[in-house]
Amino acid sequence: MQHLTNQDAQEPNSVAISTVNRLIALFDTAFQGLSAQVSMAESERLAVLVHHAMNAKTRAYHTTAHVFDMCETPAPRQLLAAMFHDVVYYQLDAGFPETTAHLLHDVAHKVDGRLVLQPLPPDDRTLALCMAIFNFRPGQVLPLYGGMNEFLSAVMAARLLEPYLSAADLLAVVACIEATIAFRPPAADGQTAMETLALRVETQARAMGLAAHPTASAAYVDQVMADAVMLGNRDVSGFAKTDPAVFLSSTWLLIDESNAPLATPGVYSLQQYRRALTRMTIFLANLDPNTIFLHYKAEPSPEAVAQLGATAHANLRFSCDFLEAKVTSVAIIEALALCTGGDCPISMFLGDIRCSYGKPDRVEDFLPEAPAAKVIHDELLRVLEKGRATESKNELTSSPLTAFVYRHMGHQGTQQAFRNAKHMFEGHLAPQAFLQTLDRDMVRSILQACARIALSRSAALQTLETML
Repeated sequence: MQHLTNQDAQEPNSVAISTVNRLIALFDTAFQGLSAQVSMAESERLAVLVHHAMNAKTRAYHTTAHVFDMCETPAPRQLLAAMFHDVVYYQLDAGFPETTAHLLHDVAHKVDGRLVLQPLPPDDRTLALCMAIFNFRPGQVLPLYGGMNEFLSAVMAARLLEPYLSAADLLAVVACIEATIAFRPPAADGQTAMETLALRVETQARAMGLAAHPTASAAYVDQVMADAVMLGNRDVSGFAKTDPAVFLSSTWLLIDESNAPLATPGVYSLQQYRRALTRMTIFLANLDPNTIFLHYKAEPSPEAVAQLGATAHANLRFSCDFLEAKVTSVAIIEALALCTGGDCPISMFLGDIRCSYGKPDRVEDFLPEAPAAKVIHDELLRVLEKGRATESKNELTSSPLTAFVYRHMGHQGTQQAFRNAKHMFEGHLAPQAFLQTLDRDMVRSILQACARIALSRSAALQTLETML
């Protein structure tokens, strides 16, 4: 998960062209690389379609910035696949992209809340190609997290590009998009997703008469798979970032994007925020780092794959530690709220993130200096105090309250508090009882700071303090 654009690497005084013009230039470059005779006007039309789809207000991570990260390559097939691979994000955008919905209405229909693949018209070779590469069948429910969006994006790409590309290039673009389906373990027989994809590419290449001779067929498949693996790995390259704060920033964009209530800063409730963090914590904790990066034959090398997996494992562990600490600090505020009147907007207890008429009061403004830290992870504390690599529009980049809690309790103490917090979330531990499992001085400091912010709960908080 990477979210640093090419523009970030430009000189401070350089001039950046507009997003849509960058897309136009990328389309033109890709078509020239494939010797496809495509007018600049057509490159413009395709770029505008992608630009519109990727800039929906519901998106935070899967935007044109991510497209540009994916386009850090001169390979034309990869460029085209990169620009189309996320144009459809059905559940996030609440349907197909408005400007290209006509390309997909005959492909899948919504039945009982799920998308069902429609019968294949006998003369629709482009749709047949996409179905074969993705191994989908008419009448099946498109799997939400098993290729639905990638398949629909591939269909859109294939239908738009088919007039201009050779059959060999069109097949390669579809295969590259298929390779961006993430986190697939090997099959029961040990065959990897890329080995399976290679067999499908070979079958389609032969059926389309692209390489009659076995040697030519093998060379074509290897070439397509090299592109597919490189694109698929670039899609998840954030997992291999050596700075965990960079990976964490991408994680946060995904949290923002996948939780609609968080789109309104300060309005979402404590429990809505905590549940969003908990869902991401569970997802990352259960993600097998060995399923993140792709390989086919010697691409990448076994040594490179092992290093990528090791770095991904470290980033996953770091992010889980960070999220567990965040959930723990939010659980303390949630418990205070539940003991004094119930769940409420998070800003009622913590203050606004930003304000148009001045610096808002924040709970951390009223916290005392934290004691000398116990046994902690220095890098985790650094990110909590200094902030993630990129900003979130829905939350502070740094986590001063969590840093205060982490310094008080240390790493192991925070992990134990997280386990107790889960008991509270599950209803097995009363909010007040949860607070009583924590360091009393720390809880009192947080309570008193919240009393300065949460005016309507101030008296109830003071009463609660006498009971702890």
